[in-house]
Amino acid sequence: MTSSTRDTDAREDEIRLWREGDGWVVRDVETGVTTQGDSRRAALENLDEAVALHRGERGRPPTDEELRAAGIDPVDNTTGETEPPDVLE
Repeated sequence: MTSSTRDTDAREDEIRLWREGDGWVVRDVETGVTTQGDSRRAALENLDEAVALHRGERGRPPTDEELRAAGIDPVDNTTGETEPPDVLE
């Protein structure tokens, strides 16, 4: 493996972890996904789950029946034209 290949692989797996208040925040650099936790371990576990969801490796869209049970009309369940708030980007 060449040095440049190792550098690329490292960047793809790069995370940033920092303390904020009483908890920890962690960001996956490649995807931009950010999570938090009460401990470093919890923050990292949350990140693993969130990145898997982001990549479509976990989770699934809700069924119409699940939407109705949550009080949402499946016909009206659209993303719409409105941009998400900054916190969701």
